[in-house]
Amino acid sequence: MKQNERTFVIIKPDGAQRSLIGEIISRFERAGLKIAALKFGYADEDKCWKHYSKDDVWFESKGQITIKSREQNNLPITKPAIEYGKDIIRALVNYMTCSPVVFIVLEGNSAVQIVKKLVGGTEPLTSEVGTIRGDYTLDSYELSNINERAVRNLIHCSDKVEEAEREIKLWLNDEDLINYKLLSHQILYDVNLDGIKE
Repeated sequence: MKQNERTFVIIKPDGAQRSLIGEIISRFERAGLKIAALKFGYADEDKCWKHYSKDDVWFESKGQITIKSREQNNLPITKPAIEYGKDIIRALVNYMTCSPVVFIVLEGNSAVQIVKKLVGGTEPLTSEVGTIRGDYTLDSYELSNINERAVRNLIHCSDKVEEAEREIKLWLNDEDLINYKLLSHQILYDVNLDGIKE
């Protein structure tokens, strides 16, 4: 049932270090999403590589973009495109393991799409005003490519339900997930609204 759909979020190191954890979580809560799991800790390097599991086609494609950016900025090209693509994940893993992060499972109607809408696009410069990324970060792909580092865009969120299921299993145990009733969901999901009046 879509109203019980779950999605996965990681508040990244820049979100934690900039003391935006509460602000980010409050955005999800105000939208009506229920927190089904919340864990603060360090991301494991091996799990990061599994999380960002990419194939050679992805590495090659992203590496070509990096090469184009380097050419436009008169920077030397020192390796094949596929290695520049792998550098993106290497930089992400380095970044994701440098500081504590927050792992969150959110639940609610169309949770994956709602969270994606609240978070905004992955490129901070083009993320809409009013989204988490659009309001709180000013990094860009171009700057991160030039500096050979991960883009600092505050948060990861799952793109699809299947991806959320895979990521939840990767980062959390069954006992981390809490099933409970959220009273505010009565106003959202109670068909007859018969449980509200005294």
